[in-house]
Amino acid sequence: MANHMQLNFQDASSPIMEELMQFHDHALMVALAICSLVLYLLTLTLTGKLTANTVNAQAIELVWTILPAMVLVALALPSLRILYLMDEVNEPDMTLKAIGHQWYWTYEYTDFKDLTFDSYMTPTSDLPLGHFRLLEVDHRVIVPANSTIRVIVTANDVLHSWAVPSLGVKTDAIPGRLNQTSFLASRPGVYYGQCSEICGANHSFMPIVVESTPLANFENWSSLVSS
Repeated sequence: MANHMQLNFQDASSPIMEELMQFHDHALMVALAICSLVLYLLTLTLTGKLTANTVNAQAIELVWTILPAMVLVALALPSLRILYLMDEVNEPDMTLKAIGHQWYWTYEYTDFKDLTFDSYMTPTSDLPLGHFRLLEVDHRVIVPANSTIRVIVTANDVLHSWAVPSLGVKTDAIPGRLNQTSFLASRPGVYYGQCSEICGANHSFMPIVVESTPLANFENWSSLVSS
């Protein structure tokens, strides 16, 4: 999860989030190169070293036409690649349905019989020592690590958004519509998220907690909860 005064992304815990962070760094380097070039040309103009004859030359017009096109291609190609990777769901190992309500989440494990529960934020008065205020829930989403999880997201009343930043997941929950996303937790851990769509007075109080565990632990938990 995010730390106090953190300026960068949370640590990536899925392949998609790693790709997003690499693209972010790539885009920042492109922006830095553009700013450096503009500052250099501005300095030359102010100091009088860039003359009017140079500015009016056809060569410079050709450069400032082709160069922006090359920059756009350098940004568009990796962006489109990641976009298709995020939309593609190939042979998921498990399907999870997340239903948004005002102001809690309902989860259904569709591959298991009678495995469904509601997830409410843990009140501050009931919060165990060492847990995070406004982020902890009474029932966590338990998923196996290193497994592709398909998440079907919808809502029961108003617009919500199911988002877990460290997993690179953010999908709108729309009443009457099923949206689909997927993630793969690359290591065991606990990942925190929140509803990312303003959904009413208690919008800030419907957190999401995904706990990734080894497959054996997940099987023990699922058999215990289903029984």
